[in-house]
Amino acid sequence: MSNAHDYQEFRSNLRRLALDKIEPHAAAYDREVRFPEQSLEAFKQLGLVGLAFSETAGGQDGDVLAQCIALEEIARVCASSSLTLMVIWAGLVPVAKHGNKELIETVIKPAMAGGTVASICLTEPHCGSDLFALRTNAKREGSDWVINGQKRYISNAGRSDWYTVLARTGEKTFGLFSVHKDDAGFSVGKRESKLGIKGSPTADLHFENCRIPAFRAIGDETKGYDYISESLTWTRALIGAQALGIAQGALDQAVNYTSERQQFGQMLSKFQMLRGMIADMATAIEAGRTLLYSAAEAIDEGYPDARKLASMAKLFCSDTAMKSTVDALQMHGGAGYMNDFPIERMLRDAKITQIYEGANEIQKLIIAKDVYDRNAERSK
Repeated sequence: MSNAHDYQEFRSNLRRLALDKIEPHAAAYDREVRFPEQSLEAFKQLGLVGLAFSETAGGQDGDVLAQCIALEEIARVCASSSLTLMVIWAGLVPVAKHGNKELIETVIKPAMAGGTVASICLTEPHCGSDLFALRTNAKREGSDWVINGQKRYISNAGRSDWYTVLARTGEKTFGLFSVHKDDAGFSVGKRESKLGIKGSPTADLHFENCRIPAFRAIGDETKGYDYISESLTWTRALIGAQALGIAQGALDQAVNYTSERQQFGQMLSKFQMLRGMIADMATAIEAGRTLLYSAAEAIDEGYPDARKLASMAKLFCSDTAMKSTVDALQMHGGAGYMNDFPIERMLRDAKITQIYEGANEIQKLIIAKDVYDRNAERSK
């Protein structure tokens, strides 16, 4: 994999795009609770939807590091916009990797133009991190699959064209299925009211004898859990990138505010205690970036420690995002508590990165298991 320094021009282009086309709308997405349509249009300028797909599928064949940099720079100004892109990838990449030719022609190739929105549908009312407990089921009936069940907290819900759905196909087997927004028996529930990332719609999905053609089963209908387990390592790194971007954005805001605000006859940036906080934030962000990029390399190269590193990156970067936004708001004083400044939005947006794609407590269990397993191997 190329060194991160090789991506400087790519990062610079993303930074300009984010500042020119995304940041001006970020506060409105949050305040008006509306989907970031302008951001979706901006993504088309750099072909960002295609970044996660192979050239044979019409994509840009970007590696995980490039994807992380993209989400990092977008989240630096708007977490809702970064989530929109990430969820499109999460919903479509399993189709591109495991789907049959007809499904790829139907779903993936048209999506490379950048106008398709997608969702990944795992969580249910009674199960979050415990996917083995899911109850949504898919049964084969002639030349169709019939899906029944309910999904919860689905990002991009109501705006997506395609939904990638994990459903039980047997007592101990699961399949992945592509459901279109217009399929009979499919409906979207009430939009949730959330603390943060308000530009990204979240809602329940309902499947009531939702009938889809057989070719929309993604790969082997008994290996859906394996496909998702593989995908989660990648998406956890992407969450880490989103969180890192939020943390960097918080640092940007803190530096700008303390460089312009005076107290006791001098700039806030001259106060040693605030300088100490800035130094701690900058150090944690740089440490998170190094860990994240190591995880990206491990995923791209298929290293055995990729899963552990992805969990470490997700854990560390999301914790860093939470602490950085809290500290940055503190440096704004009372002004930070008002929505006149972006930092209060960033603080609200940061919290979800510690929860979704496997809560951080789950990441700690994954990391600890790897540590103990490696120790047991050395002791043999």
